[in-house]
Amino acid sequence: MAGRVRIEREGALGWLVFDHPERRNAISVEMWRAIPQAIRQLDADPQVRVVILRGAGEQAFVSGADISEFARQRTVAQAASQYDQQTGRAFGALLESRTPLLAMIHGWCVGGGMATALAADIRYAAEDAVFAIPAARLGVGYPAAGIQALVALVGPSAAKEIFFTARRIPAQEALQLGIVNAVFPKAELEKDVRERAAAIARNAPLSVRSAKLIVQELARDPAQRDAAAMEASIRACFESEDYREGVRAFLEKRAPQFEGR
Repeated sequence: MAGRVRIEREGALGWLVFDHPERRNAISVEMWRAIPQAIRQLDADPQVRVVILRGAGEQAFVSGADISEFARQRTVAQAASQYDQQTGRAFGALLESRTPLLAMIHGWCVGGGMATALAADIRYAAEDAVFAIPAARLGVGYPAAGIQALVALVGPSAAKEIFFTARRIPAQEALQLGIVNAVFPKAELEKDVRERAAAIARNAPLSVRSAKLIVQELARDPAQRDAAAMEASIRACFESEDYREGVRAFLEKRAPQFEGR
């Protein structure tokens, strides 16, 4: 079976589920192709304010790209190029999403699975989560964007150690390195992630979106930053009905009701 990427909606929360449990949610070619469309659908839904990435079942977030397809997809130059284009579009869709993306990680988070988690804005892990980038054991090159994302979190020296050794990193060490934001008991992971996602969803969407955009721009080289986009996002907040609602709610000592406009 090739697996699938499916989306679920629960009010303000959207779920993007990597559903390939018989292969520990390894991402097949069909799944890479499906990711951009799934992200577009969730981004286009005005009710969805936070998207949570997760793996189906109890064994894995994503155990990597489906290596069983490599002999067919990555041996001939043209096929390898097409495969890399598909994965590039998938990661690009995740990175360009306007909606906050949270990765809820349990079990294996390896290779392409770790790259997928790194494309999220925030990562939460269960105590049983295991991280690794085994590219050096497979003889494959790792995309520069994925290396850059890891370097941004852990620094150059730790990133080199992770790539050079290809070793497995347990959840608590991933927390210490800065790969994940928090670690929870596995039985409590979904509850705690839901609570944090709901807290984000209650806040002003334009403010959250502006913060996400600005953090992304500040990570770029100064010469490449889109100052106009940053300023426009800030201006949109102050010109919004949500800003007026936030002020009213503060003065009236009540919880604000934000509409995202």
